[in-house]
Amino acid sequence: MAPKDTSLALAMVSLFVHFSWNWVGAVVSDDDPGYEFILELRREMQRNNFCLAFVSIIVSDDNLFLKRYNIYYNQIKMSSAKVVIIYGDKDSPLQVNFRLWNLFDIQRIWVTTSQWDMIINNGKFLLNSFYGTLSFSHHYSELSGFKTFIQTAYPSNYSDDFSLGILWWVYFNCSLSLSECKNLQNCPKENIFRWLYRHHFEMSLSDTTYDLYNSMYAVAYTLQQMLLKQADTWQIDDGKEPEFDSWQMLSFLRNIQFINPVGDKVNLNHEEKLDTKYEIHQTLTFLPNPVFKLKIGTFSQNLSHGRQLYMLKEMIEWNTGHQQSPTSVCSIPCSPGFRKSPQLGKPVCCFDCTPCPENEISNMTNMNQYIKCLDDQYANPGGTHCLKKVIVFLGYEDPLGMSLAILALCFSALTAFVLSIFLKHQETPTVKANNRTLSYVLLISLISCFLCSLLFIGHPSFTTCIMQQTTFAVVFTVAASTVLAKTIIVILAFKVTNTSRKMRWLLVSGAPKFIIPICTMIQLILCVIWLGTSPPFVDADGHVEKGHILIFCNKGSILAFYCVLGYLVSIAIASFTLAYFARNLPDTFNEAKFLTFSMLVFCSVWVTFLPVYHSTKGKSMVAVEVFCILASSAGLLFCIFAPKCFIILLRPEKKSFQKFQNIHSKI
Repeated sequence: MAPKDTSLALAMVSLFVHFSWNWVGAVVSDDDPGYEFILELRREMQRNNFCLAFVSIIVSDDNLFLKRYNIYYNQIKMSSAKVVIIYGDKDSPLQVNFRLWNLFDIQRIWVTTSQWDMIINNGKFLLNSFYGTLSFSHHYSELSGFKTFIQTAYPSNYSDDFSLGILWWVYFNCSLSLSECKNLQNCPKENIFRWLYRHHFEMSLSDTTYDLYNSMYAVAYTLQQMLLKQADTWQIDDGKEPEFDSWQMLSFLRNIQFINPVGDKVNLNHEEKLDTKYEIHQTLTFLPNPVFKLKIGTFSQNLSHGRQLYMLKEMIEWNTGHQQSPTSVCSIPCSPGFRKSPQLGKPVCCFDCTPCPENEISNMTNMNQYIKCLDDQYANPGGTHCLKKVIVFLGYEDPLGMSLAILALCFSALTAFVLSIFLKHQETPTVKANNRTLSYVLLISLISCFLCSLLFIGHPSFTTCIMQQTTFAVVFTVAASTVLAKTIIVILAFKVTNTSRKMRWLLVSGAPKFIIPICTMIQLILCVIWLGTSPPFVDADGHVEKGHILIFCNKGSILAFYCVLGYLVSIAIASFTLAYFARNLPDTFNEAKFLTFSMLVFCSVWVTFLPVYHSTKGKSMVAVEVFCILASSAGLLFCIFAPKCFIILLRPEKKSFQKFQNIHSKI
C-alpha cells in the first residue's frame, strides 16, 4: 500500500553536489524505512564520491535510548560535518532527541523532510539552527481543506473526543483538568488562532500520512466502484444489505488507478513511486521566535541527469550575511598543483594534498592523478599547466657562442699574421733554422684548428656534425704530427755525428717529414671507420636543462671518438717526450724547450678536458670542447712562434747569419 520513495536520497545527494557538501552525518530512526533510506543514501553518495561522517540510529527502546543519549549528542557535536540528515517519523523517539538538543547550541545545517518543520509547545522551532534547515516536501504537503479541518475540529463535534481533547490541552495551552476535557470548546479562540499562526509548518503531511490518506481514499474509491457494480442487481425490497467478498475487494485494489483530490496519479500495484517531485524549502529562525520558510528549489526525478535539481540562487540566504554557503568537507579541497593523497584507514573524502612532482601537473581542483607533460613540454613552478620547451644550442647570438667565435677569428687572424711574418722574412736565419716548410704547415694547420671550432657553434645539422668531428681530428693530427716532425729534426740536427752516417742520411733525405702524412693517414682511416659504423648525428635532449630542449651533435660511437682523441693525444705525448729529452740543447738554438712547453700545454688542456666535459651539461659541453680546441691551438702558437716573432721583429741584430750558420749547415 505504501510504495518506496527511492528518489529522496538522490534528491538530497543532488543538493549536496550543488553546495559541494561531501562530508555529512545522518540521524535516522531504528526501523525498516530508516535502514532502507540509509542503504539508498550510501549508494547514491558512493556514486558521487561523497561520504557519511557518521550514522546515528536512534533506538526506540527507552532504557537503551537513555544509555546512548550522550553518544548520539557527541557524534553530532564532535564531528567535523556541518550538514546532518534527519530521517524518520516525527512521532518516533527521534523527536525526543531534538526536543532535548533544542536546549543546546548545535550549529548544524539540518536536511530533512517537511514533516520536521515543527514548532514545539514552547514556541520554538524544533530544528533550530544558526544556518537554517533545508527540507524536502512533495507538492501534496498541504492538502486542500486540511487546515480548515484543524481549525474547526472541536472535541465536542466528535464522539471520541478524549484523544482530541488531550491534543488541545497540549498544543493550545488550555490549562484545564482532564475531567473538563469535554468542555474544551470553551477554550478562548484567540489561543487557537495564535497557535495556528505559529504552527502552520505542522499542516503538511508526512510521507506515511500521505500513503495512509491514499490508502483510505483507495478503499473508499473501491467500495464506490463495487457498489455501482451491484446497483443493478441489488433489490431494496429484499431488506438485505449489500455484501462484499474481501477477496473481490482485494482484486479491485490491486488493479485500481485513479487521480486523488491532490491531483496525483495513484497506482497501488507499483513497488516504487513514479515521477517523484520535491520542493526544497529553507527555514530560517530569527530571534526571539519568528520563523520564515522560503522555497529555494525543486527536484524532479523524471528529468534528465543534470537537470533534475533546480535551485533559485537568489532566494538562498544564510545567516552568515551572504549567499556563500557554509562548507562541510572532511579535507580542504586540493588546489591546482596538488593531488589528493588518501589518508590510511579513512574514507575517500578525507585526504592530504600532495604537490606535483617534477614535470607533472594538476590543472583542476581535487585531482586524483597527475598529468605528465609531453616530452617537448615542462611543468611551470606551480605545477598547474605545461609550458612549451625552448629549443637551445650554442648559437652565434648567444653571448658565450659569440665570444668563442670572436676569439676563434682573432686567433686565426693572429696566426695568419705570424704566417705572413715568416713568409716576409723567409730568408732570415731564424726562419731557416726553424725549418720553413714545417713552420708553414704548422701555421696553416693552426689556422684550420682555430676555424674548425666555428663548426661547433650554430644550429647543428647532419653536415656540420660530420664535419666538426672529422675536421677537428684531421687538422689537429696534422698540427701534432708537424710538431713531432720538428722535434725529431731538431734532435737529429744536434745528435748526428760524422760517424753516424745513417742518422745523417735520415736528416738530409727529409725522412722525418713523412711523419705528417703517415700520422694523418692513420687518423683518416680511424675517421672513415667511425663514419662507416656509427657516425655523429643531430640529437635532442629535453632533460638536461629544465624548460629547454638541447639540440646537439651526438658523437655516435663514443668508442670511436675516444680512439680518435686518444690517437691524437698519443702523438702529442710522443712529441712531448722527445722534446723533453732534448731540452738541454745549446743555447744558440733552444727550440726544443719551446716544443716541450707547447706539448705540455697541449696535453694538459686535453687531459683536463675529459673530466670537465663529462661534468657539464647542455650547451656548456659544446663550449668546453670549443674552448679546449682554442686553448690547445693557442698554446702551440704562442709557445712555438712567439719567441721567433720576438727575435724577427724586435731583435733584428740576432738575425745574423754567423750565429746560425753551424746549425743551418747541419739541418
